[in-house]
Amino acid sequence: MKRMKLTQQEIVLAVFTALFLAFALFLPGFFTAANMLSLLQNVAVLGILGLAMAIVVLGRGIDISLIAALAVPPGLLLQMVQDGHSLFASVATALLLSLAFGIVNGWLIAYAEVPSLFATLATGLFLAGVGQASLFSIDVVQWSKGMEGFQNLGQGSILGVPTPIIMFAISCAAVAFFLRRTRWGAYIYAIGDNPNAARVTGIPTRPIVVLQYVLASLIGCFAGFVMAASINSMPTRIFNSTLIYDVILVVVLGGIGLSGGRGGVVNVIIGTFLIGTLLNGMTIMDVPYAGQNLIKGVVLLLAVITDSFLNPRNEETAQQGDI
Repeated sequence: MKRMKLTQQEIVLAVFTALFLAFALFLPGFFTAANMLSLLQNVAVLGILGLAMAIVVLGRGIDISLIAALAVPPGLLLQMVQDGHSLFASVATALLLSLAFGIVNGWLIAYAEVPSLFATLATGLFLAGVGQASLFSIDVVQWSKGMEGFQNLGQGSILGVPTPIIMFAISCAAVAFFLRRTRWGAYIYAIGDNPNAARVTGIPTRPIVVLQYVLASLIGCFAGFVMAASINSMPTRIFNSTLIYDVILVVVLGGIGLSGGRGGVVNVIIGTFLIGTLLNGMTIMDVPYAGQNLIKGVVLLLAVITDSFLNPRNEETAQQGDI
């Protein structure tokens, strides 16, 4: 009789269900409509960033520069409008900066063959440094009158559902369609599964790798738009926070294998809900910030260990693409 084998997605879903039920039963104020909406709204940006990271990890890479893509282009948008430029021109400039940033990341990794961990670490530091040194006059770029209407991206609601949640849902649908219904999405899975075999079969592996990082940068910029609209500012020093670890935690914990080629949007959604539930519960219990980081670090370590057992690399597929 074959032994029943659980996937990481099923394990995480079971853990999420148990954690949610425990908080709902024993934590006053957790299972209320207002807190549920607040929970989802608070993790919407994290979930969108998780989608960006998932596209890269599926192709057997990693993008440490995502938080720079989140902070700098949206911060530039706010700064340009504050300086008197039109909203349209400012949005276009921010998107062009994100596009160029993604192309640089992709070129370094695909053509210069710099390992993705080091390439994105360096480019993220560079972009954040450029922003703080020359683009922004203060660390927290403030809202201005020229941004009227843009705040609906993060502060409005449709049928009582806050727009950040809707933006996350739309992003999930778009990324799921791209990964499962387009040729480029299939190519990303093929490259993540076995880069050598993908190259032999004629898949343009280098351009697809560039596409991964371009999409990650643009999605990161969109997450920054939602975040800026939600809080009416952009704290550019968020690059120095631990947010990138939360993003990696969402992806790995959700069940997207670091060895590439496995997982999808559903995994990101599960990971986002689990992290959101965990953070919300710890906040209600008034766990200190340092304690929360400790718990998240332990959870991330357990997730990586679990991934190494459930998605082991073999000698054939581990030759290229290591992060």
